[in-house]
Amino acid sequence: MHAVTESAVRSALSRVEDPELNRPITELGMVKSIEIDGSSVAVTIYLTIAGCPMKSTLTQRTQQAVEGVPGVERVTVTTDVMSDEQRREVRKIVRGDAADPVIPFAQANSTTRVFAVASGKGGVGKSSVTVNVAVALAKRGLKVGVIDADIYGHSIPHMMGSTDRPHQVDEMIMPLQAHGVKLISIGHFIGDNSPVVWRGPMLHRAIQQFLGDVFWGDLDILLLDLPPGTGDVAISVAQLVPNAELLIVTTPQAAAAEVAERAGTIAQQTRQRIGGVIENMSWMDMPDGSRMEVFGSGGGQLVADRLRQIAGSEVKLLGQIPLDPQLRIGGDLGNPIAISEPNSAAAVAFGGIADHLALRRQSLAGRPLNLGVTRK
Repeated sequence: MHAVTESAVRSALSRVEDPELNRPITELGMVKSIEIDGSSVAVTIYLTIAGCPMKSTLTQRTQQAVEGVPGVERVTVTTDVMSDEQRREVRKIVRGDAADPVIPFAQANSTTRVFAVASGKGGVGKSSVTVNVAVALAKRGLKVGVIDADIYGHSIPHMMGSTDRPHQVDEMIMPLQAHGVKLISIGHFIGDNSPVVWRGPMLHRAIQQFLGDVFWGDLDILLLDLPPGTGDVAISVAQLVPNAELLIVTTPQAAAAEVAERAGTIAQQTRQRIGGVIENMSWMDMPDGSRMEVFGSGGGQLVADRLRQIAGSEVKLLGQIPLDPQLRIGGDLGNPIAISEPNSAAAVAFGGIADHLALRRQSLAGRPLNLGVTRK
């Protein structure tokens, strides 16, 4: 028989991570007590807030970790709630001692790739593209976040099936999670489909809070679903996250492509890089195997070619998404087609776009390389 020790139990608990903060619960001070009586172990863990949505996940992970300790036959896990002082300590651990939150994605040492999904006009499926690309990226093992920057026309919560309200740990807003993706939207805060009636400065502040006050953790990719056009939010994103790359969504229609080109040319004024063009509603696959080009053809490539001339650098057509009723149904049900119908032509196309974005290399320009010089 193995004698169960507190150090062995604590070592097991050090492998339990908080699912929102992505740190071990021992490091965050979330282990309140460990009591051992022979082969029985009772553990009490702190929750950051009362009614924590991750309570069951934390309890289950704690239970499984302690059950794996040699000699343990019975495990009891109970919970308590942190005090305000304890929550402040947690914020310091994950955010540091900075008095004001900073935007981590705008820092020189950030390794998160930021893509602002833009369109010249509404109705081209920009939000559908955003959620399905996000889910496809998460399926490939990347840590992905989505900001619903379309404050007036927010739709990300509905399309991701995310109905909960965010909570705070001290002054940090914790993003919601759905389908392996972290997300935040003004829709998470108003809840009753009330209209948002704000002027430009308030829009700017909302985007600033989504970027700086929300605790995103260590993301590989952050997608921002911008409103149509080249208005206040697009300018705010360019100011707040100057390294964000633009992904331009269009349809094959020539008129839509012309408007989409305008959204791309904002990169000249903001000095942003264009990450590529995505053509949505490219065609409909018919039962006899033929394709019906409902909105014409060539719009996506036309935009990519034109933006290449304007930007003076390569702009790729990253993918063409066919029309599929299941794409619309998935959005209505909060179950994106990239996971609900993984073998469909649309899901495969989203996967191809995700592969393009996942493989994009970042420039090292302006970043410290931490190289020393050794003299002999």
